[in-house]
Amino acid sequence: MTPPPGPISVLETRFQNPILLAAGTAGFGREVSGVITLDRLGGVITKSVSPEPRAGHPAPRVAEFAGGMLNAIGLANPGVAATRDQELPWLAAHLRRARVLVSVVGATVEDYVTVIETLTHQTVVTAFELNLSCPNTARGGEHFGADDQVLADLVRRCRAASSRPVVVKLAPTLSDMARTAKVAADAGADGLAVVNTFPGTLYDASAGSVAGRQLRLGAGQGGVSGPALLPMGVLATGRVREATDLPVIGVGGVRTVDDVRQYLEAGASLVAVGTAALARPRLPEQLAAALAYG
Repeated sequence: MTPPPGPISVLETRFQNPILLAAGTAGFGREVSGVITLDRLGGVITKSVSPEPRAGHPAPRVAEFAGGMLNAIGLANPGVAATRDQELPWLAAHLRRARVLVSVVGATVEDYVTVIETLTHQTVVTAFELNLSCPNTARGGEHFGADDQVLADLVRRCRAASSRPVVVKLAPTLSDMARTAKVAADAGADGLAVVNTFPGTLYDASAGSVAGRQLRLGAGQGGVSGPALLPMGVLATGRVREATDLPVIGVGGVRTVDDVRQYLEAGASLVAVGTAALARPRLPEQLAAALAYG
């Protein structure tokens, strides 16, 4: 039997266990604080933060299907000023052991730099996760991570702006995940996160004829998440670890302790739980407890 994972020293700090709340699934933590004890987790990755507040996409934003969930939240967030003045102080006051990673998003490289410069000296922030791969962005998935030169420039500039480690989150649609990971590593990334959701769309099957059916999401397309992402994420984790010596956050399709161990076996240091926690908010805490006892 594989021994239970103990505390993990990575990203210039110590995580008490490998379980994180994935970005975008639990707001800034306080939204689920009445349901789970956040401080029993390894950490929390916040909603993606942009320089200005974002209202997000029109409803409906979520569509469930037999294999998982399709979402198009549209990166709704209160903006960097409210995050600095309201959300991070709450996390600092309520967390003692769980680490805080801030997800960062933008339409330009300058947007990412602005968010990091604004938040980098907040003591509660352990690291930044650069969301370069959300299907809710204008280019529909790979975004900045699809162009090696753009990716390298963005990582270098974010690294220069940050006093905290920088983690690059990559898309499952990249043609060569290992090569892209190496580009990010060579540009100064301190860690990698794989994978994000996969682009997809669905029609409303209840709306009469095929010609008259409407798309189930207000934005048309969104990100596919759920169990099917597990093998994608595990494969990507292994490929990234073979290409670089950077720590990896494995994310996608985690529902059970065995799923967590799949990522750990592939070389992940930390494992983020997303969609499954929307249906079962206590699941991340339960996984952390189960790991502790093997």
